[in-house]
Amino acid sequence: MTGTSGSSGLPPRIGVFGGSFNPIHFGHLLVADEVCETLGLDRLLLVPAAQPPHKPLAELAPAADRYRMTALAAREHPRFEVSDVEVKREGTSYTVDTLVALRERGRLYLVIGSETFLDLLSWRDPQRVATLARLVVIPRNGMSFDPEAPAAGKVLRELGLPGFVPAGAEAADGSAPLLLHAASLPISGSDLRRRAREGRSLAFRMPDAVAAYVRDHRLYRPES
Repeated sequence: MTGTSGSSGLPPRIGVFGGSFNPIHFGHLLVADEVCETLGLDRLLLVPAAQPPHKPLAELAPAADRYRMTALAAREHPRFEVSDVEVKREGTSYTVDTLVALRERGRLYLVIGSETFLDLLSWRDPQRVATLARLVVIPRNGMSFDPEAPAAGKVLRELGLPGFVPAGAEAADGSAPLLLHAASLPISGSDLRRRAREGRSLAFRMPDAVAAYVRDHRLYRPES
């Protein structure tokens, strides 16, 4: 999807929501849908990471399986799209490389959790990340996040960014990070992997097609 957004003459607004998606579940999809709606995105790209820099590969299902599960989960949403940009790229999956690869798509919005935002300075080239995409920060349900606290202020200063503004009330050409209090579900990937390993139900936690994929491919099960 390239070109302009609607009849406004502005570039398309493209969300970038990366993660291990190990496996993808309704918690991810609910957040993604709310981001689309609140920001009026033209497209939201779900980007499974092949080799996340902060997670051991031993805990992950194969990247190809995580990509296929994400594609199954996203197929019925009109604005979701699954990107294989990190699955195809060799080596560690760095966000800065992904944003460079996607920048021709339009105006990028990088969706991250508040804990990830506070850890941004440990990323590869975080200053460039902040210039390639507008940050959309989502506090985790049940976790406190003070956008005016010293820890958040240090990240903003190091990245050369102004203070947060509420998502949905931003200027179209601004650079300030957007704060979005999205609805969330108490679903964790570790619980789902444990359930799969024990042969327990995955119903009502992820799309049926994803649950079937996990079962049929015996993902997260101990080697027999």
